Amino acid sequence: MTVTTAHPRPHAQGPLALVRRLALLLFLLGAVSALHAASGDDDDAFYRLELGVGGGFGFGLNDVNSKLYGTPTPAAALLARFPLNPRMAVKVSGGYMKVSGTTDKILDFYPANPAAAGTARLHHEAKGNLYDLHALFELHFLPYGWVKSYQGFKRIVPYLQGGLGLTYSDAGKVATVNIPIGFGVKWKIAPRVNLGLDWTFHFTPNDKLEGLANPRGIKSGEFRNKDHYNLTLVTLTYDLSPKCPTCNKD
Repeated sequence: MTVTTAHPRPHAQGPLALVRRLALLLFLLGAVSALHAASGDDDDAFYRLELGVGGGFGFGLNDVNSKLYGTPTPAAALLARFPLNPRMAVKVSGGYMKVSGTTDKILDFYPANPAAAGTARLHHEAKGNLYDLHALFELHFLPYGWVKSYQGFKRIVPYLQGGLGLTYSDAGKVATVNIPIGFGVKWKIAPRVNLGLDWTFHFTPNDKLEGLANPRGIKSGEFRNKDHYNLTLVTLTYDLSPKCPTCNKD
């Protein structure tokens, strides 16, 4: 008789460690950015609203995939960004990605019946859609702007981001909160046009986004052994609502 042994998912610890590191970076960068903003580092020519779209792909870290970019699927988003100053912005985004994968293609062993010993494998195919709505606080490494004035504005700026969101998956018919963190880079290719690369990883406390919950029969709390997902998008936005319409017309 063969006895199956349950082990935690291999990806459980990595994302949690990443959360702690990025949270620390966000805090440190936020403190530096706040000091710059308080010192008067502002741009009368910048715009208070950006609207745009994003397209790319996403992947899930769940019971049918345990590798980064292991099962990439199409993803898209609509976004609105509200610049607070050249170093900070708030972004609201609604995203979509396909949910896909199968237990037949993973190395982990899921027993057909977790409550009994045996060699029969569980078969599950994930298929559906995931919808995401989140708000993020962006912290720029450098002041962002078109005119390279004495304030040192740069047209290409990397940033870190973190926030809070909501997720709905019709594959598992579940809704849950998510905690998105990530980074990106934005490039002002014209005075009112911005091109960007946006990477966010969304941690959730739910284990059924792909329609399969607790395949080993081991219950875990918080974010351990739960389903998480990534969105990697190329974004294009247009600036609206100038802060000072009569300033810096050159």
